Amino acid sequence: MELRERVLSVLRRHWVDIPPGGGYTAPNRRRYPWQWLWDSCFHALIWAELGDDRGLDELAQILGAADASGCVPHMAYQLDPRYHEDFWGRTGASSITGPPMYGHALAELGRRGVHLPDRLVAAAAAGLEFLLQRRERHTESGLVLLCHPWESGADNDPRWDDYCAGGFDEGRWFDAKGKLLEEIERSAGGSPLVNPKFSAASAGFSALVAFNALDLAEATGALEPAAALRLADAVRDRWDGDLRSYTDAGDAGGGSGRARTAYGLLGLLVESDAERSAAIAAELTDTRAHGGACGPTGVHRDEPSFSARGYWRGPSWPQLDYLLWLGLRRTGRHEAAETVARATVAGAEKSGLAEYWDSDDGTGLGAIPQSWAGLSLLMV
Repeated sequence: MELRERVLSVLRRHWVDIPPGGGYTAPNRRRYPWQWLWDSCFHALIWAELGDDRGLDELAQILGAADASGCVPHMAYQLDPRYHEDFWGRTGASSITGPPMYGHALAELGRRGVHLPDRLVAAAAAGLEFLLQRRERHTESGLVLLCHPWESGADNDPRWDDYCAGGFDEGRWFDAKGKLLEEIERSAGGSPLVNPKFSAASAGFSALVAFNALDLAEATGALEPAAALRLADAVRDRWDGDLRSYTDAGDAGGGSGRARTAYGLLGLLVESDAERSAAIAAELTDTRAHGGACGPTGVHRDEPSFSARGYWRGPSWPQLDYLLWLGLRRTGRHEAAETVARATVAGAEKSGLAEYWDSDDGTGLGAIPQSWAGLSLLMV
């Protein structure tokens, strides 16, 4: 079966109808039956590539779960609104946010000729304005502060290791993440503003905020880009030429926040310096660094934390591959972009469209199949 047919088959099987109309794509019907924020934004892109208008339905579902401050939750529970109600302290959705990929998703759909409803554009702009204007910043760096590692989407990334007492251990980190959720300081309406126990000023997350805001502003004019431009400058200021990566700030800025990970290279999305983009292109294609036959590694191979098949510790993730491929194309690194694209497609096919996979041989890991692996179709 050709890749396009396989991707279409998976997305159709994973579609969840929400009465009286609309729905979303479950990442995996058994392991991940609920709606996840950045997953749905990527699904919208895949549906558009397949010529199906369900991507707008998907975005409408998750953006419709935003709170009064505009903060978009990282999960929604339409099928059972009281599921995990005690855990999150609210009904129907989680009480943290996630990577705001809705800015890029709507901008890209608009570029493809899809009519964008005003209410969705306004909701996306409000979600980005919340992160740009109301979410706390790290004073010295100007980067957006995460309230929880889950907000990054990369919850076991080595950049958070300093926040795990005694060093990273999967069990200890699982317990620590539960406790960190209790420490979040919120607005009167419950929006997450800052976490004094997780002062993670993430260059990768800030790059996603700036990139999505700038993309939406350019495509729709729905928000003023000045704050996003300043945030992009703050990301670029975190470049470390010796590491050939952007570094985080905050409590782990001098330690694990310097780990060389694919997430830490997302500053490429807002980069304007040719030497830096060339250095990142080299890192992503060098098999002694991040390069792999089936996609870039999630962690640099020389990092002590590298584990070829460890969750967020080394495997290739299709959503990061897509974003880095996009960054390479936007900065004119087309040869490297083609290399990353070919490898990611190979990994998606060999893994059975897995959640993530071994960067060298494509062994599927996590949930199989996972809907966002269909991003490889955009890279063909």
